[in-house]
Amino acid sequence: MESTGFIEQLQELVANEDVLAVSRDVNDLRSKFDDYVLEEERKFQVAQLEAEEKGEDAPVQEGDFGKQAFYELFDAYKLKRKSAAEEKKAYELKNLGDKRVLIRRLSEVVTSEENIGAAFASFKEIQDKWKEIGDIPRDKRNDIQKEYSKLLEDFFYNINIYKQLKDHDFHRNLQMKFVVIDKLKETQKLDSVKEIEAHLKLLQNEWEDIGPVPNEEWERLKEVYWTEVRSLYNRINRFYEDRREEYRQNIEKKQALVVETEALLENMVDWDNTKSWEAKTKAVLKMQERWKQIGYSPRKESDLVWKEFRAVCDKFFEAKRAFYTKIDAVFDEVAERKKALIDKANELKDSTDWQDTAKKMVQLQSQWKQLGHSGRRNEQKLWKTFRSACDTFFNAREAHYADQNKQFEDNLIAKKALLEKIEEFKLPSNKKQALEELKALSSEFNGIGKVPMKSKDEVYKAFKSSMDKHYSELKMEGEEKERVLFEAKIETLRASPDSGRQLRGLKLDLSKELDKCRREIQQLENNLGFFASTKGAEALKKDVEKKVERMRSRMDSIRRKMRMIPNE
Repeated sequence: MESTGFIEQLQELVANEDVLAVSRDVNDLRSKFDDYVLEEERKFQVAQLEAEEKGEDAPVQEGDFGKQAFYELFDAYKLKRKSAAEEKKAYELKNLGDKRVLIRRLSEVVTSEENIGAAFASFKEIQDKWKEIGDIPRDKRNDIQKEYSKLLEDFFYNINIYKQLKDHDFHRNLQMKFVVIDKLKETQKLDSVKEIEAHLKLLQNEWEDIGPVPNEEWERLKEVYWTEVRSLYNRINRFYEDRREEYRQNIEKKQALVVETEALLENMVDWDNTKSWEAKTKAVLKMQERWKQIGYSPRKESDLVWKEFRAVCDKFFEAKRAFYTKIDAVFDEVAERKKALIDKANELKDSTDWQDTAKKMVQLQSQWKQLGHSGRRNEQKLWKTFRSACDTFFNAREAHYADQNKQFEDNLIAKKALLEKIEEFKLPSNKKQALEELKALSSEFNGIGKVPMKSKDEVYKAFKSSMDKHYSELKMEGEEKERVLFEAKIETLRASPDSGRQLRGLKLDLSKELDKCRREIQQLENNLGFFASTKGAEALKKDVEKKVERMRSRMDSIRRKMRMIPNE
């Protein structure tokens, strides 16, 4: 509740014409307002400490939480209440005097009036005026009422002429007083003690105003009545005694909390790491929360205990602030290094080189963890910025692969349909046309694109098997056959899931074979120098030269094949 709420409630109470009737409500409201002010001041102090810890500007207190406005209104109410109390006292004393005058008059009627008619008329007049007179001092009311009631009983017993009327009124009064007793019993069911007090006062006034009852019923009726009244008063008294006991226990709880907090913070000089300080901070804040939950206690005593508790908490937060001042320099150095990682992450976040960039991002995250904490002032903000850059890249990569997987599934469907077509393909009798159509099928297969990882080997094997079968059915010889089959092999390898590695491996194998041919030629040429100029030697020399010629021809063929291999 804001201070304006308390002021508005107090204004409503002060505006009540019967200022004395709301006295308890005003006092309760003042106690709640005092608790509110203490709590707001505590919150402000905590906010200042937290701002200092975060390196932010400390908040500035605006106003006095409504204390001046509230207590100006409260002081005005006290003056009004004092005036009303004095007026009430004077009013009740005047009423007391008036009732005593009526008692004297009634006594004279009872003892001296011989004219029954005049006596009854005087009685009615006295009774009407008695009812019109308002409250009298409470300590006098019982005696005055007893005296008046006794005179009423004497009056009615003395007026024999109205015996029948008297009996009727007595029985009617008996019924009315039983109704009052029933109302007292219903009052026992109320939960609010304040309502019980109000009802009890009204019912006691109603009881006193009813008049006498038959003598033979009076003692029993009176006993029942006072049993209910005393029960209600006992309940009221127990309530206020319990509340006083609760207030006393609340003070004891607060005092115990001060001692507990002091014990918690006993070894502050030994705390040398943020984990200890953070754990103790949570414990202190929990203590403060427990303080708020304890409940109301008398203001004077509560203020003294609160000052002790606040002093203990202030000592802790001052020590904590001093500790963090020392380690801020270390945290700031870590923060600068983390800012450098953020810059690198921002440079990478829009990259589409998914594999390489992912590795770099993971390395940055690992370096981030290794750097450690950069302090409460920096860590959360820096982490959000760093994580945002990482999330930007990884979310984009996830979306990319999600689209890619969908395309791979579509490619798989297309390749399976094409495999059926290749399987059912009939070679034309024209060899040139057959080669062109086989190449077209290979190009179509390669143009479809990649398929899901789990299906790539199966699809490739089916494709290679079908194409090898068709090429084996072609009638070719010599160099043409070698060239065509090699071209077919390249086309088939290009359809492989790892075509780049396969083609590079093929080129490497050809390169090794080429080197082998060079070494063999060199060895053969070296051997030629050892042959003598004889008829047999000449024949061997020609045989070696033929081998060299065949090897060179083989090398030319390898080179042509290597030129046919595309750069993947």
